[in-house]
Amino acid sequence: MMFTDFTHDGPMWTGSGPRESRQAVSFAEPFAAPPAVMVGISLWDADGRTNLRADIAAENVTESGFDLVFRTWADTRIARIRADWTAIGAVRDEDMWDLD
Repeated sequence: MMFTDFTHDGPMWTGSGPRESRQAVSFAEPFAAPPAVMVGISLWDADGRTNLRADIAAENVTESGFDLVFRTWADTRIARIRADWTAIGAVRDEDMWDLD
């Protein structure tokens, strides 16, 4: 769950204009290089009286993790968001050698 702003009158629920929620994600094991990361909303709870506006993205992707970022704007009221992600890339194994 990225946030549950309706439980404490947080900015995604009570605010207006540009708003952002950012969550750091760490991979269980690092990749050999920054992977491709796909993100999606798996649950969203929003006020039906306003337009739904959302942008979700993976930013600052490295071998060890990324920032999961959700943005909304204008009068959209988001109570809570849950996001899922998948990272695909090369992983280290015993056959990989570091030659300097």
